[in-house]
Amino acid sequence: MQLTHRFRRLRRTSALRDLVRETQLSVNDLILPIFVEEDIDTPVEIRTLPGIRRYPETMLPGVIKEAHAAGIKAVILFGISHNKDTIGADSWDENGLMARMIRSAKEAVPEMVVISDNCFCEYTSHGHCGVICDHDVDNDKTLLNLQQQVVVAAKAGVDMIAPSGMMDGMIAAIREALDSNGFEHIPVMSYSTKFSSNYYGPFREAVDSSFNGTRDSYQLDFGNRKEALAESLRDVEEGADILMVKPGIAYLDLLSDIRRHTHHPLAVYQVSGEYAMIKFADQAGAIDGKALMMENLIAFKRAGADLIITYFALEAAAVLNSRP
Repeated sequence: MQLTHRFRRLRRTSALRDLVRETQLSVNDLILPIFVEEDIDTPVEIRTLPGIRRYPETMLPGVIKEAHAAGIKAVILFGISHNKDTIGADSWDENGLMARMIRSAKEAVPEMVVISDNCFCEYTSHGHCGVICDHDVDNDKTLLNLQQQVVVAAKAGVDMIAPSGMMDGMIAAIREALDSNGFEHIPVMSYSTKFSSNYYGPFREAVDSSFNGTRDSYQLDFGNRKEALAESLRDVEEGADILMVKPGIAYLDLLSDIRRHTHHPLAVYQVSGEYAMIKFADQAGAIDGKALMMENLIAFKRAGADLIITYFALEAAAVLNSRP
């Protein structure tokens, strides 16, 4: 039988496969999340996130320098506050944890892109993402506090704002606050399509969250595809510079949908549950963890992501840097 085309011709050797690979992953695509806790002296291991730690503030510069040495260009900071209240006021204190983290990171490596996760769940005693009124998060009161928070982050030297609370109108409110205070140059990476997901469990241990309940009234229903797309497109209208889908691997269809509808840069957050599943399966001998890590990261890129926030950032960078 005469075959006019054989797909396997270009799969025959590793060099040929590399030559025609459609989707490429680079260290430049990776964003490293970092957890920083107040009033501790040594790192705290996170039981449900093997290899990930909460760092004391004094160690943050070293972590930033390690990431920079690995070729990582951007980090996103999460604070574990010991000064929680019902509204998260420490997050807009110019001497609070968020501001201190930003200043410390920028002083350590000025060229590092420092991103602040702008929310309230790590700074509130109830663990919700804003002001509670009548047993639910009050959208507009939360926006007023968010405006204070992002201005303090900008004054501290942040390079990018990343609001994660899924409040309606949050991008417009942030853009208004930044622009009116002389920070027109600071971009906003919106958690624009963030689902109320079961993949977040280990993160709540990571940030020592006191949260009890659900976020179903403000995060997206994971069954809603059209609404998820509409959320991201609305954030484009309000002035978002980068869009994000969170979580990642179960939502590749949304990454693909958004990519078809906008030319804005698109990020994905490979969240704690995704990381933990790979790590624990690898420890059990069920999978090759490193290989599956790379397969997942490539899948995000193939679906349309430009940037990947991942706890694997340092491990993935080591793999990528070792390639000829």
